[in-house]
Amino acid sequence: MVPRRTIAGRMTALPNNRLAWPAFFALVAATLLWGGSFIAMKIAMRGFSPLLVVFCRMALASAVFGLLWRRLGGFRAAKGDWPGLVFMAFCEPCLYFVFEAQALTLTQASQAAMVTALLPLLTAVVAAWVLKEKLEGKAMAGLCLAVAGVGVMSASGEATGDAPHPVLGNFLEFLAMCCAVGYIVTAKRLAARHRPLYLTAVQSFTGTVFFAPVLFFTPFPETIAPGPALAVVFLGLGVTFVAYGLYNYGVSRAPAAKAAAFINLIPVFTCLLSRFMLDETLTPAQWTGGLMALGGVALSARPGRKAPQEPSRRE
Repeated sequence: MVPRRTIAGRMTALPNNRLAWPAFFALVAATLLWGGSFIAMKIAMRGFSPLLVVFCRMALASAVFGLLWRRLGGFRAAKGDWPGLVFMAFCEPCLYFVFEAQALTLTQASQAAMVTALLPLLTAVVAAWVLKEKLEGKAMAGLCLAVAGVGVMSASGEATGDAPHPVLGNFLEFLAMCCAVGYIVTAKRLAARHRPLYLTAVQSFTGTVFFAPVLFFTPFPETIAPGPALAVVFLGLGVTFVAYGLYNYGVSRAPAAKAAAFINLIPVFTCLLSRFMLDETLTPAQWTGGLMALGGVALSARPGRKAPQEPSRRE
């Protein structure tokens, strides 16, 4: 038996249909860090190969979790939870970063971030099927509009030195979003029995083992520039450790679809940061496609008329 005080928190006793302020700020902070991760990944790849960057960020986060090993209670979990834990980590970070690392070698950071606007809608559809969360017709309409917007943005992208094949890059980013859906929905189920930091640790350790083979076939740089090195540190500590911890905390205290809706902030943060840090610009057609994608998300995420609440005896 697994001690409940080790892997379980008190979130099972909290109402999960309302977003509290701590969870709200945690989700906003996580998306801000994730928005910066696209920029940091581009900078890191100037000095390291994509998969080597991913391994280093996982290893850094795992080192921090190693210091917290006793507090996390090790890798003890109920036998029935292991398939979910493995599937969650396999979706993200494993497959997710395989696709996203390659995507960022082919497309702009700002375009890849726009593709993330699809994630809330994809999550809402899957959560309605798996978690039985309510899915309205406007969500499906918004999904169609968002997909069309990403298509317009990708088709209008022009090949550049930093984005040699934007269509393929954006498609790989879309596959990464599909993996992210698996992570969010599974994490939502596991969050009822496991602490957010525990779930993040499982992701980090699994990712480190998964990407370790790249050390045998990836060339190391002869010299390490400060910029790429600092970007890797930010990715490992600021994103893999802090951002995932904050997001897993938010997921544990909100419906999966509502937590995923905060992903809409990532394109905004990334476009602003990439404009100033990478000097990236979007063409008018790309802005049109991006606005279509965000508009589709807004259509699906706009709250409907609040239904009258019945008296509740929940304490």
